[in-house]
Amino acid sequence: MKKPNIGILTFPISEAGNIPLSNLVEILNPLSNNLYLVTGNDGYTFFKDYGGVRTYGIDHESGKNMITRVTKYIYTQLRISYQLAKVAKNVDLWIFFIGGQDLLFPMLTAKLLRKKVILAFASSSVLGLKSTDDNFFKPMKILLKINCTLSDRITLCSENLAEDWNLEKYRDRISIAYEHFLDFDEFKMKKKNGERDDLLGYIGRLSGEKGVLNFIKAIPLILKQRNDLEFLIGGDGPLRDQIEKYLAEKNLNDKIKLVGWIPHNELPDYLNELKLLVIPSYTESGPLIALEAMSCGTPILATPVGHIPNIVKDGKTGFITENNSMECIAKNVIRGLEHPNLDEIAKNARRLVEKEFTYEAAVEKYRMTLEDI
Repeated sequence: MKKPNIGILTFPISEAGNIPLSNLVEILNPLSNNLYLVTGNDGYTFFKDYGGVRTYGIDHESGKNMITRVTKYIYTQLRISYQLAKVAKNVDLWIFFIGGQDLLFPMLTAKLLRKKVILAFASSSVLGLKSTDDNFFKPMKILLKINCTLSDRITLCSENLAEDWNLEKYRDRISIAYEHFLDFDEFKMKKKNGERDDLLGYIGRLSGEKGVLNFIKAIPLILKQRNDLEFLIGGDGPLRDQIEKYLAEKNLNDKIKLVGWIPHNELPDYLNELKLLVIPSYTESGPLIALEAMSCGTPILATPVGHIPNIVKDGKTGFITENNSMECIAKNVIRGLEHPNLDEIAKNARRLVEKEFTYEAAVEKYRMTLEDI
């Protein structure tokens, strides 16, 4: 197969998107002749001098009310479309990645220029908005339907996401490909689970769709049964102020440590201190943090969303919480901590990710997708 020139397009992203995006860049590098990237905000800062990709930046600042929010969103789309058009002669196909699935104007621009487009779902922005009762949910749902119809290919990291994300009508153009792979020399078990302190954690974006507030509000219920436990919350996002206020009101600051955003190279050290990582999301694609925890020998307790049901077999490679209500999280945290053989679960989880989430496997998935298109 002749290597194409590939363009990757995202909506301007926060720091949280840099690792998934860099993984995708690394996967596509051996599959492309030249690689182009249109991104923005922290994404441009991270990638402007990144080897192997030519990067173009578009900044975006969200409005404070619905009118300015919509206006700025449309304006950013138009600027992205203009940049896409400027480099179109050098690009054979576009991959719309983080936040790109709902960008109608760039999609129309690409199709008018007769370019192939792959929608690569890193998450479901529509379900994320719905989970937080965001007024943007309905218009974004319409934009997503239009883009899925216009796309040449859709990539998901798991078959079950087609049903979970209401994409079944597009099955004829869905491929299974993902940006998840791990450096197993970096993400490794440094301390057996049985040797760790009774520390539980959440690491991720502090936003509504992640269910982090549900976990934090479950902590008083957990402490009623296990007052010896301590908790770590790593990450940043729009809910940080609300979380800090809640912890102060409930006098939980001595039990819960907010450490802010954790640099990716420091994640293995944090994960190796945790007895259990809780992932209480409403919607997910991966998530990558689940694989990173499993690689470090840290059992996870997660809601059965996204790729989770494929990698977490309850009581064997981790634990499933039926939903992310406070009561359900609390009950399953205690169940997980009291499991008689957490070390064996940790070893099983490590073996699974070592087998299925190599760089070579990720490249092969995308190679097959490019051949299909």
